[in-house]
Amino acid sequence: MKSDELLALFLRRGVLWPTAEIYGGAQGLYDYGPLGAALKRRIEDAWTSWFVGLSPDYYRIEPAELLPEAVVRASGHLENFTDPEIVCDACHTPFRAETVLEAVRPEGVDGLSVAQIAEIAHANHVKCPRCGSEALSVPAPFNMMFGVDFGVTGKERAYLRPETAQNSFLAFPRMWEVGRHALPLGVAVVGKAYRNEIAPRQVLFRLRAFTQAELQIFFDPEHFDRPIDPFRDVRLPVLRVERRERGEETPEFIRAEDLVASGGLPAFYVHHMVQFHRFFREVLAYPEESIRFFEKSEKERAFYNKIQFDAEVRLESFGGYKELGAVHYRGDYDLTRHAEGSGKDLAVTVGEGRSVLPHVLELTFGVDRNLWGLGDLHLRTEDARTVWHLPPFLAPVSVGVFPLIAKAHGAYAQRLADDLARAGLTVQYDAASSIGRRYARIDEAGTPYGVTVDAGTLDEGPEHDTVTVRERDSRSQARVPVGELVGRLAGALRLPRPPRI
Repeated sequence: MKSDELLALFLRRGVLWPTAEIYGGAQGLYDYGPLGAALKRRIEDAWTSWFVGLSPDYYRIEPAELLPEAVVRASGHLENFTDPEIVCDACHTPFRAETVLEAVRPEGVDGLSVAQIAEIAHANHVKCPRCGSEALSVPAPFNMMFGVDFGVTGKERAYLRPETAQNSFLAFPRMWEVGRHALPLGVAVVGKAYRNEIAPRQVLFRLRAFTQAELQIFFDPEHFDRPIDPFRDVRLPVLRVERRERGEETPEFIRAEDLVASGGLPAFYVHHMVQFHRFFREVLAYPEESIRFFEKSEKERAFYNKIQFDAEVRLESFGGYKELGAVHYRGDYDLTRHAEGSGKDLAVTVGEGRSVLPHVLELTFGVDRNLWGLGDLHLRTEDARTVWHLPPFLAPVSVGVFPLIAKAHGAYAQRLADDLARAGLTVQYDAASSIGRRYARIDEAGTPYGVTVDAGTLDEGPEHDTVTVRERDSRSQARVPVGELVGRLAGALRLPRPPRI
């Protein structure tokens, strides 16, 4: 499905729409409608259940979205959180330099000066994507953070957080005290981040306000090579730098143990790559052949990262692989900077009195991007019907309840819908139009089950107090006793859980 087709369907079904749409919309901002908001919550809850559930020492917190200037100064964002742009001198349109140059420099422009970017553009006769002019200039990069006046005097400065990670670093001392004084210690945040993107594009992929799910794992660097059982034989789709330099784009499947033994990666890092891959496969149901871990070279990765693999998925709507998450080894950069900025010692005592400044392994996941990915990979047109093959536990609505004939069966069906809702299921009651049209509506919304109340439900006889349960993907139907309905549906809607570390 093409990007514009998927967006049109999302708009029509109330998954999302542009912010301030009646005023023409606001670039880089989207609102989620009923289906989108429900699906987004499901994704966030599934991510939390999986990744925070990896260890009894991993926790989720909910911190403030405003950060004092001292924090972003210490973190390096005030100085380094810039994005080079290219401006067309003919039509005066600004573009991200990385976007304009992606055909001639696919590795990106991180680390390049303004002069180097301009030289690449001019040497390759790069044209403006909008008007085709070669009259391009490269102004000085600008900081992408949103600054706000803070306090009543207006002299203090604060910033909307550009990433959720900083909150976890700031929370580490408190989390050490309220936790079990043990490493690894995980601190997760799911929430909004804000970036003043030069040219927001590709719907949910370049936003000015977006939702991140991030887990910062603080660990003792002496234990970076802890065993990776029981996953040593799991094969991961990996595209390493060496293969990319030979022109390869497809990943090779490498055993987790081999990535450690001969691939030079720490076991603790590979273990979490495995968990990321399992989440993509077992929870989001992304096809195996669509996933790859894309290794960033030293020049490409963020300056604070020592190891970086982007978790990418091939999306038809954008014609190639897109980054939907990543695994970063950030070393001790963050705690060192915040210790220096705050004047506080952030080292902890472990074992028999050994002082450790923990290193950080970061798992980052784009909630909005993955919502789009679930549409791209699971929405299909089949036999003139559109079906959203969402994993049942992610579906915004778990079950549709329908009276076959509204006048005859409506009261019973409404009571049944209320009973299912009280049992914790998300229910949509629908009595409008033919039963076939009602099935089509829930198929398109991703609802995995439809329950129909008919004459057999109400009449005396062998069918009494049974309903027809229709399964979305197979369209198979079965008579199920009403008393067994909650148990059957709840079992099918149960979220997979990972084994703990």
